[in-house]
Amino acid sequence: MSRSTFLLDGQSVPFDDGQMILEAARAAGRYIPHLCWHPDFPPHGSCKLCVVKVAGRHVSACATPARAGAEVESDTPEINTERRTLLQMLFVEGNHFCPACEKSGDCQLQAMAYDLEMTTPRFRHFFPDRPVDASHPEVLLDFNRCIYCELCVRASREQDGKAVFALTGRGINKKLAVNAESGRLADTDFAADDKAARICPVGVILKKRVGFAVPIGERTYDRAPLHEVALPKSEGDT
Repeated sequence: MSRSTFLLDGQSVPFDDGQMILEAARAAGRYIPHLCWHPDFPPHGSCKLCVVKVAGRHVSACATPARAGAEVESDTPEINTERRTLLQMLFVEGNHFCPACEKSGDCQLQAMAYDLEMTTPRFRHFFPDRPVDASHPEVLLDFNRCIYCELCVRASREQDGKAVFALTGRGINKKLAVNAESGRLADTDFAADDKAARICPVGVILKKRVGFAVPIGERTYDRAPLHEVALPKSEGDT
């Protein structure tokens, strides 16, 4: 298997044949923002926050193969402005009230907004009417925070073998749904130790009776910014 390099913001990044730009950058200790990408699943390309510029085109780094000699732009004012716009859209299309959210400090969406210095929602808030499902004895579903990354859908289907979740509708009518005739999580075989229960990057899937066990101010992204936490640790890191 050959090993070539491309340039990411002017710095050389090695890659193996078949690696995507995002995967190769992470392996080299270079951060490219992302929300829907996860190392346990094939690239999905739904959130578009891993957008980079290659040969004048804006592409998803998670789903674009690395090419020898390619010049990739990521951490630039142009690209980060585009990412901020995407983030602003995510914040206004749901109900993200960070100060009152149990996931505050552990939420990747919130942490990315800090990383990219998003200071205003810019667009009009939709304030959609979304339910909260507290029917399950161990897990609460707060659909207000959903960003449609589909990680819970994919984890439940591909790793848990249960297909508990699905996305229904299109556009503004899209929503996360539970695969039960009643629409209640309690009427599925979902369990708190499922992969799908632990993969949500925001505050949709929450375990009951453990809220605020770690105080706000001492949580993952309170201690370090997202661009540091999101990179894989090298040998010797603690």
